[in-house]
Amino acid sequence: MIEALSYDFVQNALIAGVLVSISIGIIGALVVVNRMVFLAGGIAHSSYGGIGLAIYFGIPMALSTSLFAVASALLISWLSIYHKNRIDSFIGLIWAVGMAIGIVLVDLSPGYHGDLMSYLFGSIMAVSHSDIWIMTILLITILLFVHIFYREILAISYDSEYASLRGIKSHLFYTLILVLSALSVVVAIKVVGLILVIAMMTIPTFIAEKLSKSLYMMMILSALFAFVFTMLGLILSYIFDLTSGATIILTSAFGMGVYGVISYIKSRI
Repeated sequence: MIEALSYDFVQNALIAGVLVSISIGIIGALVVVNRMVFLAGGIAHSSYGGIGLAIYFGIPMALSTSLFAVASALLISWLSIYHKNRIDSFIGLIWAVGMAIGIVLVDLSPGYHGDLMSYLFGSIMAVSHSDIWIMTILLITILLFVHIFYREILAISYDSEYASLRGIKSHLFYTLILVLSALSVVVAIKVVGLILVIAMMTIPTFIAEKLSKSLYMMMILSALFAFVFTMLGLILSYIFDLTSGATIILTSAFGMGVYGVISYIKSRI
């Protein structure tokens, strides 16, 4: 493993793993606390439409997927605010239509598209320097957002109605969290793929939630667990020549299982 660090693509993969795990850990905590997991899942899968647009029209993948994911996030936010009773039906519709658009556009695009599997299940070894810059900018944006608006985020996360009465624009912050979730999903696609990204967003957060007494600590622990699982998954995928995205998720699931066993033993003692 040490000799592999001399290769640029391995270095890029490790840097991307660090950046994405921190971003996903922080946003994952906000998504779980605000009960947005199903919404984030809808955004993740609908973003396949952006992949289809990029292939069909020959535009940059990151730009197309980001715009499609953000548009889906804005639509889902509006529906969840004004049509909350039917949001599950709308999420299922957006989920299916987004993927259908992507599949049809890929079918209509001439040529062979062998790299599509990397968008579904991740290909962290294919991360470029431009991807690293995008991930860095997103992480800085997330950190600034949380630092500047932590009190507002905390208020809407635990009692949005009370926050609204105090003059906090709950709907605006709710939408911003969804938009940042959409962008986090886009960058995480490079690591674990759009099918597995929700697991990466929720498994570390599940463990962090049990060990935290505040949202701030929950975000820190979630990012830390995401980082550890990502690094272990990358090492195991390199040693055993496995798909990196799936290995990261299985490592995370194993970690959650270990935590569950330890918690059970402690409760019995």
